[in-house]
Parts: sequence; C-alpha cells; structure tokens
Amino acid sequence: MASTAVESLGAGQATGFPRLAAPSFPADTLAGLGAQVPGLGVGRIKTRTLIVLRLLGVVGQATAIVFVAFILRLPLPLLPCAVLVGLSALFNLILMVSPASRRLAKPWEAGGQLVFDVAQISTLLLITGGLNNPFCVLMVIPVTVAFATLPPRWAIAIGVIAGALAVMLAFTSTPLPWPGPTPFRLPLLYRIGCAVSLLLGMAGTGGFAFWTATRGSQMELALHVTETVLAREQRISALGALAAAAAHELGTPLTTISVVAKELAREAPEGPLREDAWLLMDEAQRCRGILKRLTDAPGQAESIERVSLEEFLGDVVSPYEGDPVVRVGALVSGPPNMPAPEIWRRTEILHALNSIVENAFDFAEAEILLTAKFDNKFVTLQIQDDGPGFASEILDRLGDPYVTTRPGAEGSRTGHVGMGLGFFIAKTLLERTGATVAFRNGRRRGAIVTARWPRASIEAKD
Repeated sequence: MASTAVESLGAGQATGFPRLAAPSFPADTLAGLGAQVPGLGVGRIKTRTLIVLRLLGVVGQATAIVFVAFILRLPLPLLPCAVLVGLSALFNLILMVSPASRRLAKPWEAGGQLVFDVAQISTLLLITGGLNNPFCVLMVIPVTVAFATLPPRWAIAIGVIAGALAVMLAFTSTPLPWPGPTPFRLPLLYRIGCAVSLLLGMAGTGGFAFWTATRGSQMELALHVTETVLAREQRISALGALAAAAAHELGTPLTTISVVAKELAREAPEGPLREDAWLLMDEAQRCRGILKRLTDAPGQAESIERVSLEEFLGDVVSPYEGDPVVRVGALVSGPPNMPAPEIWRRTEILHALNSIVENAFDFAEAEILLTAKFDNKFVTLQIQDDGPGFASEILDRLGDPYVTTRPGAEGSRTGHVGMGLGFFIAKTLLERTGATVAFRNGRRRGAIVTARWPRASIEAKD
C-alpha cells in the first residue's frame, strides 16, 4: 500500500497537518470555460478601425495625386483618379454615419470592405501605370489586414483576389505618368517579377499576421480560463469563510431557541403545543448539525490561513494518500538551526501545485516527490516524478497554452483530458505570486518542475 508523508530535514521533525483536498478542474471543464468566451479568435475587428485605415489611405492617395499633378506636373489622368479617391471617401463617410461604425464588423462586412479597398487600389494603379507604379506595394496592406482579423476562408479569398489583380496589372495598364514624349514602361519580364514579389509579399505578411493573430487569440483564451479558474477558487474559499462565520454567529441564537423550546415543552400540557415545542427543539438541533458539517468541510476559510511549509505540502499531497500505484511524498529541508518559514495558504499557489502534481500522477511509474528547500533568501519547491520525462519536442514550449502530450481520459489515471492549459495556468498563477518557474528532465529519467520564490514574497510575516 502506498503512503503519503511529509518529512522535515534540518528544520525539526515531521509534524501533523490537516488533510485538505486541493482544488482541481478537469480539462473538459476548462474547455467549457473557454467556449463561453465571446469574441476570441481571428475574425473580430471594429468597423471604426477599418474606417480609420481607409481614411489614411484616402489622405495618402489624394496627397500623391496632388503632388504628381500640380507639383511634378506629370500627365496624370486627374479626373478618373479624383473619382476613385472620391468613391473611397464617400464609402467611408457612409460607414461613419451608419450604426455599424459603433460595433464589431461581422466577417462578411469586413471582408466586403477589404475587397472594395483592393478593387479601388487596383483600379487606381490600372490607370496610373500598373506595376510600373512604385505604389503598387500598397496592395499588400488590405491582404495583411484580412489575414490578421478575418476567418481563414475570407482571408484566403481576399488574398486570391488581390493576387489575381496583381498578375493582371503586370500585363495590362496605362503607361506610367512620365515627363517627355516617350512613355515609361518596364520590360514585361521585370513586371512579372514585380507581380511575383507582390504575391510573395502578400503570402509572407499575410501568413505571419494570421499566425500572430491566432497565437494572440489562444493566449487571450488561455488567460481568460486562468482568471475564471482562479475566480472560482476564490469564490469557493469565500463561501467557506462565509459558512464558518454563519455557523459561529448562528450558534448562540440556535442554542437559545433550543433552551426556550425545551422549557416550553416541559411546562406545556399534553397536546399539540407540547408537540410543537419538541419539534421546534429538534429542528434547532438539526440546524446546528448542518452548520457543524459546514465548518467541518475541508478547505473552508483556509485560503488566507498562515501555515508551515510542511502543512502546505500536506494540502498538496493529501488527495493522493493511500494510492496503491503511485506514492506521493513530500520533504522540507533547510540550513541547520534555521526554522522553516511560515507562508500564507494562497489559493493560486495551491491550485497551481495541485495541477502539476496531477499531471505527474498520470505519467509517474511509482513515485512523486515534492521537495521544499529554504534558506535566508529563497524558498524553492521541486516536483519530480519517475516517469518518462517531458517529450523533447515540447520541453522548450512548456508553459505556453495548448502544448501537451497528456493521454486522453481513457488512458489517464486521473481521467482528465490533456488540453495543454494545465501547465500554462499553473505557470501563470505561480509567476503572479513572484515565482520563477522552470521545466526540465532528470539526469536518468523523470520530469522536474521547479518554482523558486524570493523568501520575502511568500513568507507570512507578522
């Protein structure tokens, strides 16, 4: 039979501690929390943002047209250019006064606006030299915005449209406005090269924008789940504290009710009145029993309790006590003649450590050891198992959201499905308490997770 123990070396003998179950949420619960978050992921952009970008484009285009036509005095088709810029400005004005400008744009709305922008820029280039015009690089901007903000099917569609128009401009366009009687026109091979470079630029910047936006959305979702889990833990602790306070405050009036009911039962004559008095006394006694069970429940009003390191580690390992397969033990050590520091029993640290131990429990063969070391500057906690260790392909990315090799529920001792959020949540919570977290493999085998706090940030001082 496996056992769970906490030992103290160099800081006194092992001491007893209450067995308090550390909180834990299964992965499917975390998935449900993430699914409830609106607006996460690629595909959300404010209409006002598109309006501002288009306004900057209109100002830039108008400035370029005025400069070329009136300062450089080149033969520019002024009226068609003014009409195209005016259409863009009018479209922007309509959007500005519409109710849509005050909300997030739906994918089809944002996609339609970006298609308009691509068409407007392409038409403007068509009558001003096509790919001979150095401003053809501006076609990359709407594509980049699309890949950064829209679902993949919309972004790809806009990229294909822009790419097709770029290829068309390589073969068909009016001459570039140029001084002198001879029109300026680059060789066809060079224009084809410009088209290819535009396509590569669209693909490169669009792909990077999509990857960055997706990673940002994943991080936002994971952080939301972390906040939700921590908020739930804090609500549970607050509810426990409230129950304990209620039990304490209601104890005296319930005792008074019981005494009065007992006196009434003794003095009342036989009949309904005496029966009601005894019933009142029984119900008061029942209420006291319910309140006693609430105060005896584990984890009540403990989140701000001052505890020793031994007691805190006991809270972490106690859910696994008596497991017949994996032994979970804990050890506290420090310099001779230096007492172990007392710390606050903080919900976020307890939840984070429980999540790490739970992960180790799924991979360990026979043993998990929690080691707490302290000196006059730092408190270091190390969790080590005797399993296969972290996979090399994910070791450098541990602590990022959605990185996992955890087995499915059917192959997991704990029954939890690996989502890749457990280590992210644990690392985030520990770092918020001032810890430095590191992941590595042991020399022979096994995974090791280390959390190190400056002693001043975790110690409970008077």
